[in-house]
Amino acid sequence: MVGWALLADVVPFYPLYALLFTATGLSVAQVSALFAIWSAVAMLAEVPSGALADRFSRRSCLVAAGVLQAGGYAAWVLLPGFPGFALGFVLWGFGGSLVSGAKEALLYDGLDAAGAAEHYARVAGWVSAMELVAQLPAALAATWLFVAGGFPLVGWVSVGTCLAAAGVAATLPEPPRRDVGGGVGYVATLRTGLGDAARIPGLRPVLLAVAVLAAYDAVEEYFPLLLADWGIPLAAVPLAAVPIVLGGTAGAALGGVAARLPAWLLGVVLGAAMVLLGAAGLGGHPAGVVAVAAFYGGYRALLVVLDARLQERIASATRATVTSVAGLGTELATFGVYAAWAVGGAPLLAAGGLLIAMALPVVLRGRVAGSGAPGIAATRQSEEDATAPSDS
Repeated sequence: MVGWALLADVVPFYPLYALLFTATGLSVAQVSALFAIWSAVAMLAEVPSGALADRFSRRSCLVAAGVLQAGGYAAWVLLPGFPGFALGFVLWGFGGSLVSGAKEALLYDGLDAAGAAEHYARVAGWVSAMELVAQLPAALAATWLFVAGGFPLVGWVSVGTCLAAAGVAATLPEPPRRDVGGGVGYVATLRTGLGDAARIPGLRPVLLAVAVLAAYDAVEEYFPLLLADWGIPLAAVPLAAVPIVLGGTAGAALGGVAARLPAWLLGVVLGAAMVLLGAAGLGGHPAGVVAVAAFYGGYRALLVVLDARLQERIASATRATVTSVAGLGTELATFGVYAAWAVGGAPLLAAGGLLIAMALPVVLRGRVAGSGAPGIAATRQSEEDATAPSDS
């Protein structure tokens, strides 16, 4: 899956698609409308697509996601204009929702089937690291391709990388799932997943923490603005942002190491990361790049750990659905991150992050040992036994 993650994000269109829209003649309002369409599709499809992965095949969802994303980029190249761009975002938004939940479920259950569920944080960390590091070759490829053939060449190569990622996804192993019975319908799967997310006591606080903390990834969108505000020349901003990307990559790769830390120390790590972010924002100096890189590394490591703690608490049958509930929470919390940045910038976001850091030891208490599926299954069985009539 590490190779799939790298290939799925080496997309030359990523650093250029906003420029494509404006170069085609779209206004700022129209570009904003496109982003709104993208977000709306992603939110509406998030949880239903998770249930789709639980009911049918997680691997097939990853394959379909690559095909849909490729179709979206093809629409941009073939139909350059607002309707074509909107169609592309609809396809991409639905494709992205298919990945959310299915990716984590396929990885965790695959490791669990091999008796290696305890290694989830380490492997998931490397997957996340590859998703980040892919930004570097994607940016280099975008520059060369644009010079060689403009937006059309960038677009068609992006279509090719997405289809290649879909092909790699088709080769990923998917363990047989005894929990998917022929009599269990899609609606029942969706209902069960939503019920698990709402009623399981040890799951709710971790799910909420994942949803809120993952929303902080939206800060990445503001890194170029921070660097420019600190006096770094615009032409040098992409290069100056490289240490931040590398910091996040290193942090994600160390997620397996961080997963072995006690809960109180995880809170300290996250708190220190948020202090660095706030200090960098207050300092307003180019040297703050180092602090932001350290923040991003610590944040990314904690995100891997919280995802692992979430997966430990979810039953296999509803893993993708419940993970998608967290994803929907992240989509909603992201609006709060945008608002906080508009009001108080990095310092205000850092203050909110400190509150999360202080709550972590409480949220992570009662850690589940081993796979979430047996633990949840055992809980359900005990509930059934408690309510079943006695034979005596």
